[in-house]
Amino acid sequence: MAGAWGKPHMSPESLSGKRRLEPEQERHPQEPPLLGDTDSSLSDSEESVFSGLEDSGSDTSEDYADGADGADGDKDSNGTEETSEEQAGPPGPRTEEEGALTRDEYEEDSSDEEDIRNTVGNVPLAWYEDFPHVGYDLDGKRIYKPLRTRDELDQFLDKMDDPDFWRTVQDKMTGRDLRLTDEQVALVQRLQKGQFGDLGFNPYEPAVDFFSGDVMIHPVTNRPADKRSFIPSLVEKEKVSRMVHAIKMGWIKPRRPPDSTPSFYDLWAQEDPNAVLGRHKMHVPAPKLALPGHAESYNPPPEYLPTEEERLAWLQQEPGERKLNFLPQKFPSLRTVPAYGRFIQERFERCLDLYLCPRQRKMRVNVDPEDLIPKLPRPRDLQPFPVCQALVYRGHSDLVRCLSVSPGGQWLASGSDDGSVRLWEVATARCMKTVLVGGVVRSIAWNPNPAICLVAAAMDDAVLLLSPALGDRLLVGSTDQMLGAFTPPEEPTLQPARWLEASEEEHQRGLRLRICHSKPVTQVTWHGRGDYLAVVLSSPGHTQVLIHQLSRRRSQSPFRRSHGQVQCVAFHPTRPFLLVASQRSVRIYHLLRQELTKKLMPNCKWVSSLAVHPAGDNIICGSYDSKLVWFDLDLSTKPYKVLRHHKKALRAVAFHPRYPLFASGSDDGSVIVCHGMVYNDLLQNPLLVPVKVLKGHTLTRDLGVLDVTFHPTQPWIFSSGADGTIRLFS
Repeated sequence: MAGAWGKPHMSPESLSGKRRLEPEQERHPQEPPLLGDTDSSLSDSEESVFSGLEDSGSDTSEDYADGADGADGDKDSNGTEETSEEQAGPPGPRTEEEGALTRDEYEEDSSDEEDIRNTVGNVPLAWYEDFPHVGYDLDGKRIYKPLRTRDELDQFLDKMDDPDFWRTVQDKMTGRDLRLTDEQVALVQRLQKGQFGDLGFNPYEPAVDFFSGDVMIHPVTNRPADKRSFIPSLVEKEKVSRMVHAIKMGWIKPRRPPDSTPSFYDLWAQEDPNAVLGRHKMHVPAPKLALPGHAESYNPPPEYLPTEEERLAWLQQEPGERKLNFLPQKFPSLRTVPAYGRFIQERFERCLDLYLCPRQRKMRVNVDPEDLIPKLPRPRDLQPFPVCQALVYRGHSDLVRCLSVSPGGQWLASGSDDGSVRLWEVATARCMKTVLVGGVVRSIAWNPNPAICLVAAAMDDAVLLLSPALGDRLLVGSTDQMLGAFTPPEEPTLQPARWLEASEEEHQRGLRLRICHSKPVTQVTWHGRGDYLAVVLSSPGHTQVLIHQLSRRRSQSPFRRSHGQVQCVAFHPTRPFLLVASQRSVRIYHLLRQELTKKLMPNCKWVSSLAVHPAGDNIICGSYDSKLVWFDLDLSTKPYKVLRHHKKALRAVAFHPRYPLFASGSDDGSVIVCHGMVYNDLLQNPLLVPVKVLKGHTLTRDLGVLDVTFHPTQPWIFSSGADGTIRLFS
């Protein structure tokens, strides 16, 4: 049978030992169950098996081999025979013993030895990472790892299907999945909560107070003193003897008394690593003496020798005021140079300087000045923008305060202190029409609606609506027809302003309507749709800002109280917002909700002008303290950038409707054009680059440029100055 099986015969004890070492093989179908009787377990080959020797001639081994073979080969027949025997009669002692042997004798094993399924021993498991098996069994066969080919989707499906997935863990020794029992889960939960693992352990047991505060007659314990308390310690005796021997040999030396003599060191010595100052990280070296110059030579050049007047002046000066503490002298040779009389005194002063010098370490930062300049694109790459003066519009006899361009860019309106409103052709600088209004025109605004041909001019306490009568006659006629189609209400309402029709003579001059106010008007501006216009009055109180509606000829005061002197107002280009700039702040009001939306703090004195970006998210303000403040409404209420390019007060600022340009005019007679690119990406800040300084106006009465405005379609800019001229830069 040994030759037939191809492996040595083993006794039941060897099989049981094998099962103890490798319980994993219980699941293998090729391993036969243990069969036999009690007498056969005590065979003659037991000693040979445990000693590593084989006894192939033992009958008991052959019987077990045959029994194993029969159990493996004739499984069905044996099972049938056993069943018939059980049915034939009651089980006897022999049958009970065989049933006991048939059961696994290690099912109820209470030993503390772990169920070791990994037989590699104390070898790092990292050695088997690239192999499909983990160790070998007693037969020399590989113990294969469980297949781990499941991806995340399979794991998710297992998690959904298996209700015990949450209590399944992986064994690091064998790589198999183990299911935790309820007791193990409860133990893990207790440990996670910081409790004790043993349920029967009580950490709060009542303490037994052996000692109390009461004075007792008898002690707590009457145990007599130990015998060792009366006998000298031998261990201490050995320690003392070793120390005495070390002192005799000179290994242990007594401490020396501290030396009372003071130690001195050179404060300004070289930074030797072994010296005292070499270990001081903040050591400041001694200041070096200045190198001798030509004046200290024994044979200086003639220009270094003082004249008699310089010598007398040097003698009359105080020692602290002299540039040199000696007079240069000339000697024919080095042998004739006498000893320096002030040598000891200067050495002493040098020592005093070193001793009394306040030492301070100055950290030098090596910074390239070019790195401090922000990296801005070249102006050549930011074209187009106005670069030179193209035309000069002459005709006004006094300073020109305001400008406005028609929506098509063909005509230009200007207002001056000479009491006239002039209409110019932009391309030829020709004055097409002059309207005498009889007062100072402080503000002028062309209606931005291309379907309406009207110009609003602020003169004294009235706003004049003028018809330029230029360009398309059908457009002029439709505007007059729209104004004439108005029918006044039967019951006039109380309004803060009066609307007056123009007389026949004023109608021929171009005047259509007159809006009269109680106080002088300083500014007028149109809404983007051309039906509303806002005016600013120079009166304190809540009636500083009024809004007029052209189609219904109604006026209203939007505010109930005042927040300071209003300088200028502007409508938002896309949203129902009204921007009101006072001297120290800019307030943004929502016209539909009738509430304050945002308050901007320019941090400058006396805001003079205001302009809104065509996209509506950025605002620039000019001030009388020569600042241009850029606000990003999405960023903060504080200025994003403050530009101080002008030397005097700013009078006007403007945005280009199409190009990324903005400009500012100042009393220094210059117009500075800047490139202001606003990006759609909210994470990218606007790019502000000054590109050109335009000069052409002459200063008159300490006033320079009073107003600037851009052409609606071309990269051109118009400026009006105190010299009575209007200049076009292209």
